[in-house]
Amino acid sequence: MQDKEKFNYDKWYHRSIAYHIYPLSFKDSDSDGKGDLKGIIEKLDYLKELGMGAIWISPIFESPMEDLGYDISDYYKIDKTFGNLEIFDELISESHKRGIRVIIDYVINHTSSKHSWFLESKSSKDNPKRDWYIWRDPNPDGSPPNNWRSVFGGSAWELDKKTGQYYFHSFLKSQPDLNWRHADVRHEMIEIAEFWFNRGVDGLRVDAIEHLIEDSYLRDDPYNPDYIPGLHDPYSAIKHVFSKGQADLKYCINALCELAQKKDKFIVSEIYAGIPEMMDMYRACMQKNHAPFNFNLMTTPWVASEYRKFVDDFEKALEPGDWPNYVFGNHDRSRLATRMGEDKLRAVAVILLTLRGMPFIYYGEEIGMTNARITGKNITDEFSRQVKDPKFARDPERSPMQWNKEKYAGFSKKKPWIPLSDEYQEKNVETEFKNPHSLLNLYKKIINFRNQSEALMIGSYQSLDTKSEDIFSYVREYDGKKILTMVNFSEKTVEEPLPFQSAKIVCGSNLDRAEGEKVSGDILFRSFEGYIFEI
Repeated sequence: MQDKEKFNYDKWYHRSIAYHIYPLSFKDSDSDGKGDLKGIIEKLDYLKELGMGAIWISPIFESPMEDLGYDISDYYKIDKTFGNLEIFDELISESHKRGIRVIIDYVINHTSSKHSWFLESKSSKDNPKRDWYIWRDPNPDGSPPNNWRSVFGGSAWELDKKTGQYYFHSFLKSQPDLNWRHADVRHEMIEIAEFWFNRGVDGLRVDAIEHLIEDSYLRDDPYNPDYIPGLHDPYSAIKHVFSKGQADLKYCINALCELAQKKDKFIVSEIYAGIPEMMDMYRACMQKNHAPFNFNLMTTPWVASEYRKFVDDFEKALEPGDWPNYVFGNHDRSRLATRMGEDKLRAVAVILLTLRGMPFIYYGEEIGMTNARITGKNITDEFSRQVKDPKFARDPERSPMQWNKEKYAGFSKKKPWIPLSDEYQEKNVETEFKNPHSLLNLYKKIINFRNQSEALMIGSYQSLDTKSEDIFSYVREYDGKKILTMVNFSEKTVEEPLPFQSAKIVCGSNLDRAEGEKVSGDILFRSFEGYIFEI
């Protein structure tokens, strides 16, 4: 870790906490039941008060919305659901006035089937844009070229009867994959990124990056012997050895990184991967301005030793300049409170906001939002429709933000596009701000302390041995200043000696101990309680 300290961590992304906004569900400004860009602008002061240094906005480009924005029909336009380019420019300006950077979602693996490029591509086999997508002849019996599967269920190949060939789609059949081996495709996608950088965008969240490059020989993926039909996602019936993640991927990533370096921008890419695969993604960019998302704590067992082992191993694998991140929730996974249990939310907040790197907070996590009950005709997620199983629907974690306890939770004056969580009258921003011991005020306290602490923003990390197996303890240090974090992973009360002679309390997760209180000797940790100390 000492070598890592020598790197100059002076970029905005080294000092920012990012807030993930799902725009359809954040704030509706025009009373149509759907969130929009003006709604985000209305809530920038809230994000500033909370201490956010950046926002990541899920897709807002023009789209037929078959996958709610992840199917883009024009990369140069804002979808009318959210506003227009003029309003987007206002969002950039107003965010920057408040010291908030803007990261936008860049969907580069595929387009909508209604994009003009694909309409040209499918018009004939000899169209100049035919090879912008991946087309192949059927097998002699007319079946798809191989056994590759769509993430959203069924074959990844769709037959176009007019030309007699199949096109490849990693996701919905209305989301044909671009051919990133084609130089013109790479050039155009870089041009699009530059267009948005020039409009003031500070970073890109690159969607589904490991799907960019497939095996050029189209070899069948091997079957997964551990797959259990009805229990596992059908996509896991095969091991995706050839249908994604090929070696040439690094050249595609590096092309984006080179552009971002020239513009002083940041890139974070979506990949669900373990430490070795994440390191490959870090190494793909020489500029140190790219990081793969680290989703691993979403699935790490809630055991102190397991958390310590993962974070220690992750830190050891990182090279100087690599910037880590931690994520506990997003728009594709059941909400943190529902998945892990509400009794652990405060402990998670302490961990997320005191580890090294950039924390990502999914909207509503700071107030403990749970999954909404969305079933039957209210389900909008095409993924669950494709696999014909409502348990795979992602709507429950995408319910509207809960601003107050009024009708529609202050999100809109009209019935929202999907139902609210049942708990919005108790769990909302207005109510929690008034409660000095609320989860929201815990987030606010830690975030604002972090924003003033060089040790927490850019300091080193070192885990500590503990007497109790239920305590995860670590020190962040910079320029001689040390911040100690200790978290009890048990539902039982645990007594643990302070690893230093004395310390001052910065914050306890229950917000019932005085800031600056001096402690020494044994510390009593209540159920799932965490503390941040200054040494």
